[in-house]
Amino acid sequence: MSAQAKKKPVVGLVMAGGGARAAYQVGVLKAIAEMLPEGCPNPFPVLSGVSAGAINAAALAIWARRFHSGVRRLHYVWRNFRVHHVYRADTLGLLGTGLHWLVALMFGGLGRRNPHALLDRAPLKELLVRHMPCEEIQASIEAGALRALSVTCSGYESGDSVIFYQGADTIAPWKRANRFGVPERITVDHLLASSAIPFLFAAVPINREYFGDGSMRHAAPISPALHLGADRVLVIGVREDSTAPRTPRPHSAGYPSLAQIAGHVLDSIFLDALSADLERLQRINRTISLIPQDTLQEGGVTLRHVQVLVIAPSQDLEQIAARYVEHLPRTLRFLFRRAGVFKRGGSNLASYLLFERPYTNALMALGYADAMVRRDEILDFLNTEGREPA
Repeated sequence: MSAQAKKKPVVGLVMAGGGARAAYQVGVLKAIAEMLPEGCPNPFPVLSGVSAGAINAAALAIWARRFHSGVRRLHYVWRNFRVHHVYRADTLGLLGTGLHWLVALMFGGLGRRNPHALLDRAPLKELLVRHMPCEEIQASIEAGALRALSVTCSGYESGDSVIFYQGADTIAPWKRANRFGVPERITVDHLLASSAIPFLFAAVPINREYFGDGSMRHAAPISPALHLGADRVLVIGVREDSTAPRTPRPHSAGYPSLAQIAGHVLDSIFLDALSADLERLQRINRTISLIPQDTLQEGGVTLRHVQVLVIAPSQDLEQIAARYVEHLPRTLRFLFRRAGVFKRGGSNLASYLLFERPYTNALMALGYADAMVRRDEILDFLNTEGREPA
């Protein structure tokens, strides 16, 4: 057998955005960690994340030399999440933000004092500074436990999707239509920028530009992992499995509520691009499979077959959120009720902002169960035997 045939494939992990929905990813990671022997090397040399998925990916990169420990730390944080760890939801904080917006609207703007967002995300910055020593990412790379980490942000001035990556020196920057791969040391600012949901959270300045949530205009979410050297990609989504049976489309019960519209917009930002990219990749794989290898080489075609495994929720996360929306802080619950969150179709908005333990724990439990059902498939994809099931 040739050395090339013996070479173990480089596995990339892609984690989409989705606010509180990203707890599902942590449940999947917990299951994968339990499948693998304690102390085993990081199974994902290439890590790519966007929005809340970028924060999860960065945590794995920081502790890539101790994969099981990193997953346990990540699980601990999500298991104990409260809304006030992410954004101010107290009466004084929400009232201050609301009055700021009201005054700005009444006076046609306040110049440099214009409000930047509906919610104050200072608590999340404090949490990340305390728990995310991003300087350890380079140590993981130098130790050989990590090839690269990418964090995607969206530039408000340029309109470009910028993939900031930190990795091996052999990785070259890339440029596509409105997409750029830029080498840079990843910091907490990059994580905050990538997860800055428009209107809800303030944009973050990086170098010469303000950046917002990386899910915006991110047309090819799987592409960064391939540019960083992944041969195959595990994708952990935060939308219900598209192959699952669909319930009949309901009849409209009247004009959609503000919450229902906002939830639809967030779905468009966070979920649609990944689904489209997966479909595009599957079409390319099918096309390549129909063309003889010699013909591909003679024609100078650089496309290659990419094996992809998708782990997605087996249940509708909006319905899960509806069961736990009452756990939101009282003031936020009052505002959400006025916006229609408690009406049919309105809880989708809450599914992105419900950073409360009962909800995040339910999503992690679902992710864990969904992954465990596919244990053999995942281990085969990772090209490892794993540990014996308990």
